[in-house]
Amino acid sequence: MPPLLKLALDLGPLLIFFGVNWLYGIFAATAVFMVVIVVTLGITYSIEKKLSPMPIVTAVVVLVFGGLTLYLEDELFIKLKPTIVNGIFATVLFAGLAFGRPFIKIVLEHAMQLTDEGWRLLTYRWAFFFLFLAILNELVWRNTSTDFWVAFKVWGVFPLTLVFAVAQAPFIMRHQIEEPGAKEGSARS
Repeated sequence: MPPLLKLALDLGPLLIFFGVNWLYGIFAATAVFMVVIVVTLGITYSIEKKLSPMPIVTAVVVLVFGGLTLYLEDELFIKLKPTIVNGIFATVLFAGLAFGRPFIKIVLEHAMQLTDEGWRLLTYRWAFFFLFLAILNELVWRNTSTDFWVAFKVWGVFPLTLVFAVAQAPFIMRHQIEEPGAKEGSARS
Protein backbone atom coordinates (compact mmCIF):
# COMPACT_ATOMS: atom_id res chain seq x y z
CA MET A 1 0.00 0.00 0.00
CA PRO A 2 1.38 3.45 -0.82
CA PRO A 3 2.66 5.15 2.37
CA LEU A 4 0.49 8.26 1.97
CA LEU A 5 -2.65 6.16 1.56
CA LYS A 6 -1.67 4.10 4.62
CA LEU A 7 -1.18 7.32 6.61
CA ALA A 8 -4.55 8.64 5.42
CA LEU A 9 -6.27 5.41 6.44
CA ASP A 10 -4.54 5.41 9.84
CA LEU A 11 -4.91 9.11 10.67
CA GLY A 12 -8.05 9.96 8.69
CA PRO A 13 -10.59 8.51 11.15
CA LEU A 14 -9.00 10.45 14.04
CA LEU A 15 -8.97 13.71 12.07
CA ILE A 16 -12.60 13.22 11.08
CA PHE A 17 -13.48 12.41 14.71
CA PHE A 18 -11.74 15.62 15.80
CA GLY A 19 -13.45 17.74 13.14
CA VAL A 20 -16.95 16.38 13.73
CA ASN A 21 -16.52 16.74 17.50
CA TRP A 22 -15.47 20.36 17.04
CA LEU A 23 -18.48 21.11 14.82
CA TYR A 24 -21.24 18.92 16.28
CA GLY A 25 -20.09 17.37 19.56
CA ILE A 26 -18.96 14.02 20.88
CA PHE A 27 -22.07 12.00 20.00
CA ALA A 28 -22.06 12.99 16.33
CA ALA A 29 -18.29 12.46 16.25
CA THR A 30 -18.70 8.99 17.74
CA ALA A 31 -21.33 8.00 15.16
CA VAL A 32 -19.21 9.24 12.26
CA PHE A 33 -16.08 7.63 13.74
CA MET A 34 -17.84 4.26 13.81
CA VAL A 35 -18.77 4.54 10.13
CA VAL A 36 -15.32 5.77 9.08
CA ILE A 37 -13.57 2.92 10.94
CA VAL A 38 -15.64 0.36 9.01
CA VAL A 39 -15.00 2.17 5.71
CA THR A 40 -11.22 2.27 6.30
CA LEU A 41 -11.22 -1.46 7.09
CA GLY A 42 -13.08 -2.06 3.83
CA ILE A 43 -10.64 0.05 1.84
CA THR A 44 -7.66 -1.64 3.48
CA TYR A 45 -9.08 -5.09 2.77
CA SER A 46 -9.90 -4.23 -0.85
CA ILE A 47 -6.29 -3.14 -1.42
CA GLU A 48 -4.35 -5.70 0.62
CA LYS A 49 -6.81 -8.63 0.59
CA LYS A 50 -6.13 -9.10 4.31
CA LEU A 51 -6.46 -7.26 7.61
CA SER A 52 -3.99 -7.09 10.48
CA PRO A 53 -5.20 -7.98 13.96
CA MET A 54 -4.62 -4.47 15.40
CA PRO A 55 -7.11 -2.62 13.14
CA ILE A 56 -9.68 -5.39 13.61
CA VAL A 57 -9.45 -5.21 17.41
CA THR A 58 -9.58 -1.41 17.27
CA ALA A 59 -12.65 -1.47 15.01
CA VAL A 60 -14.50 -3.97 17.20
CA VAL A 61 -13.83 -1.92 20.34
CA VAL A 62 -14.82 1.31 18.53
CA LEU A 63 -18.09 -0.28 17.40
CA VAL A 64 -18.92 -1.75 20.81
CA PHE A 65 -17.96 1.27 22.90
CA GLY A 66 -19.19 3.76 20.31
CA GLY A 67 -22.48 1.90 20.24
CA LEU A 68 -22.71 2.03 24.03
CA THR A 69 -21.87 5.74 23.95
CA LEU A 70 -24.70 6.44 21.53
CA TYR A 71 -27.24 4.02 23.00
CA LEU A 72 -26.73 5.14 26.60
CA GLU A 73 -25.96 8.75 25.64
CA ASP A 74 -22.87 8.61 27.83
CA GLU A 75 -19.49 9.77 26.50
CA LEU A 76 -17.69 7.68 29.13
CA PHE A 77 -17.67 4.64 26.85
CA ILE A 78 -15.92 6.28 23.90
CA LYS A 79 -13.39 7.76 26.33
CA LEU A 80 -12.65 4.28 27.68
CA LYS A 81 -12.01 2.89 24.18
CA PRO A 82 -8.32 3.94 23.96
CA THR A 83 -7.64 2.59 27.45
CA ILE A 84 -9.18 -0.76 26.54
CA VAL A 85 -7.55 -1.04 23.09
CA ASN A 86 -4.10 -0.14 24.41
CA GLY A 87 -4.63 -2.38 27.42
CA ILE A 88 -5.55 -5.29 25.15
CA PHE A 89 -2.47 -4.74 22.98
CA ALA A 90 -0.19 -4.51 26.03
CA THR A 91 -1.74 -7.63 27.59
CA VAL A 92 -1.45 -9.65 24.39
CA LEU A 93 2.18 -8.63 23.92
CA PHE A 94 3.10 -9.40 27.55
CA ALA A 95 1.22 -12.73 27.39
CA GLY A 96 3.02 -13.64 24.17
CA LEU A 97 6.34 -12.95 25.85
CA ALA A 98 5.34 -15.09 28.84
CA PHE A 99 4.79 -17.99 26.41
CA GLY A 100 7.94 -17.27 24.39
CA ARG A 101 6.02 -15.80 21.43
CA PRO A 102 6.95 -12.19 20.56
CA PHE A 103 3.68 -11.32 18.79
CA ILE A 104 5.08 -8.05 17.43
CA LYS A 105 7.06 -10.26 15.05
CA ILE A 106 3.83 -11.47 13.43
CA VAL A 107 2.86 -7.88 12.65
CA LEU A 108 6.27 -6.61 11.51
CA GLU A 109 8.26 -9.57 10.16
CA HIS A 110 7.28 -8.75 6.56
CA ALA A 111 8.93 -5.33 7.00
CA MET A 112 12.16 -6.37 8.77
CA GLN A 113 14.15 -9.31 10.03
CA LEU A 114 15.49 -9.12 13.58
CA THR A 115 17.36 -11.47 15.85
CA ASP A 116 15.23 -13.42 18.33
CA GLU A 117 16.52 -11.16 21.12
CA GLY A 118 15.64 -8.11 19.02
CA TRP A 119 12.04 -9.29 18.55
CA ARG A 120 11.75 -10.06 22.27
CA LEU A 121 13.05 -6.66 23.38
CA LEU A 122 11.06 -4.77 20.75
CA THR A 123 7.93 -6.55 21.96
CA TYR A 124 8.67 -5.45 25.53
CA ARG A 125 9.16 -1.87 24.36
CA TRP A 126 5.83 -1.81 22.51
CA ALA A 127 4.00 -3.57 25.34
CA PHE A 128 5.19 -0.96 27.85
CA PHE A 129 4.37 1.83 25.38
CA PHE A 130 0.80 0.54 24.97
CA LEU A 131 0.49 0.32 28.76
CA PHE A 132 1.76 3.91 29.01
CA LEU A 133 -0.86 5.05 26.44
CA ALA A 134 -3.64 3.30 28.39
CA ILE A 135 -2.61 5.03 31.63
CA LEU A 136 -2.16 8.36 29.85
CA ASN A 137 -5.65 8.13 28.35
CA GLU A 138 -7.09 7.52 31.81
CA LEU A 139 -5.28 10.55 33.21
CA VAL A 140 -6.35 12.83 30.37
CA TRP A 141 -10.04 11.93 30.11
CA ARG A 142 -10.53 11.97 33.88
CA ASN A 143 -8.86 15.37 34.38
CA THR A 144 -9.76 17.44 31.30
CA SER A 145 -12.74 18.45 29.20
CA THR A 146 -14.12 16.24 26.45
CA ASP A 147 -12.89 18.66 23.78
CA PHE A 148 -9.38 18.59 25.24
CA TRP A 149 -9.46 14.79 25.36
CA VAL A 150 -10.52 14.58 21.70
CA ALA A 151 -7.79 17.02 20.67
CA PHE A 152 -5.25 15.08 22.72
CA LYS A 153 -6.18 11.84 20.93
CA VAL A 154 -5.34 13.47 17.60
CA TRP A 155 -2.59 15.96 18.39
CA GLY A 156 -1.01 14.16 21.35
CA VAL A 157 -1.29 10.39 21.05
CA PHE A 158 -0.60 10.12 17.34
CA PRO A 159 2.59 12.26 17.46
CA LEU A 160 3.73 10.40 20.61
CA THR A 161 3.29 7.12 18.78
CA LEU A 162 5.22 8.37 15.74
CA VAL A 163 8.06 9.67 17.92
CA PHE A 164 8.18 6.37 19.81
CA ALA A 165 8.21 4.34 16.59
CA VAL A 166 10.98 6.46 15.04
CA ALA A 167 12.97 6.30 18.28
CA GLN A 168 13.08 2.50 17.84
CA ALA A 169 15.12 2.83 14.61
CA PRO A 170 18.59 2.66 16.25
CA PHE A 171 17.52 -0.37 18.30
CA ILE A 172 16.13 -2.08 15.19
CA MET A 173 19.34 -1.36 13.27
CA ARG A 174 21.41 -3.01 16.04
CA HIS A 175 19.27 -6.17 15.94
CA GLN A 176 18.65 -6.34 12.20
CA ILE A 177 19.57 -9.56 10.40
CA GLU A 178 21.23 -8.81 7.10
CA GLU A 179 19.87 -10.30 3.90
CA PRO A 180 21.60 -13.57 2.89
CA GLY A 181 24.61 -12.81 0.73
CA ALA A 182 24.64 -9.13 1.75
CA LYS A 183 27.81 -9.55 3.78
CA GLU A 184 30.05 -12.55 4.31
CA GLY A 185 30.19 -13.81 7.87
CA SER A 186 27.19 -11.83 9.11
CA ALA A 187 25.81 -12.88 12.50
CA ARG A 188 22.54 -14.81 12.56
CA SER A 189 20.28 -15.80 15.46
